[in-house]
Amino acid sequence: MKHSLVRPGIVAVFTVFAALLPYITGNLYYLHVATVIGVYWVLIATLNLLVGFTGQLSVGHVGLLAIGAYAFCLLAGGQGWNPFIALLAGGGVCAVIGLLLGLPSLRLPGFYFAMATLAFGLIVSELAQAEQWLTNGSVGMPAPSFPAPFDTPWGFYWLVFGIAAFITWMTANLARFMWGRAMVALRDSTVAASSVAIPIYWTKLIVFVFSGFTAGVAGGLYATSQSYITPDAFIVNLGIYFFVAIVIGGRGVIIGPFIGAAVLAAIPELVGPLAKYGTFFYGFILLVVVLVLPGGFGELINTLVEKLRRTPQSSTHIEPDLEQLRTAIRPRA
Repeated sequence: MKHSLVRPGIVAVFTVFAALLPYITGNLYYLHVATVIGVYWVLIATLNLLVGFTGQLSVGHVGLLAIGAYAFCLLAGGQGWNPFIALLAGGGVCAVIGLLLGLPSLRLPGFYFAMATLAFGLIVSELAQAEQWLTNGSVGMPAPSFPAPFDTPWGFYWLVFGIAAFITWMTANLARFMWGRAMVALRDSTVAASSVAIPIYWTKLIVFVFSGFTAGVAGGLYATSQSYITPDAFIVNLGIYFFVAIVIGGRGVIIGPFIGAAVLAAIPELVGPLAKYGTFFYGFILLVVVLVLPGGFGELINTLVEKLRRTPQSSTHIEPDLEQLRTAIRPRA
């Protein structure tokens, strides 16, 4: 019984630690880094469903992140909308754009789909720079904050933590039950998936639209965490880093890519003066993971948890019944 509680126990300890982090650290800078990790996780958690479970290589979600951020700033800051409504509206805009992008591009084979999403990210980045009437171009725009009690660094951290926990709960439930099995079957073999009546195209489209919605929500949270946004904050490399985070954490593992998200946000802060070599460190970590841990850190964690949960089997000593054996082999008269 105690072995079956290993995974829930780890999750509970991590949840309590994350919830109490503002009390554990009095450093506002560390709290800001933790908040950015949570923002990235809101996007990466559902992107992992698309990349890790359905096998669709999307590297252009940074475009959806940018659209969500600008939509939030324009609606909450420019139009005076309630920030929570603006946050959901930004997610809805990105869901619609994800639908329009996914309808044609999801019919393409894997490599060409990746190129289509990359092109989308590039287009959004250039439009954010060029359309000054809407985005203020390279000047950028300030991001509004959320109302009390979420207008402080601690309050905003708890808001991000709550949204990230809810998204994690949703993705975990999707992965555990029928939808998760359908996505994994689709990733492993589209022929086998279609043979058991799994709607391949519509499954991919629904997951893509869902990941677009959460990317838009993450964009609004990202804008507030940065206080001010410019097109330079949404370079295409960031979209590639999101993909790298999933590979580092482990494709098809729910909590594994959280490690990748933490690495993604923490490396620029940890390397300090070597920040200009940030891309080198991302590449180096990716190379090490691919060579040493092909399944990522998530697979390593799952292996360790399974070893802890495994009940040691006790050996049973069997004593033969010699008298019955003699009677059986005794020659009959």
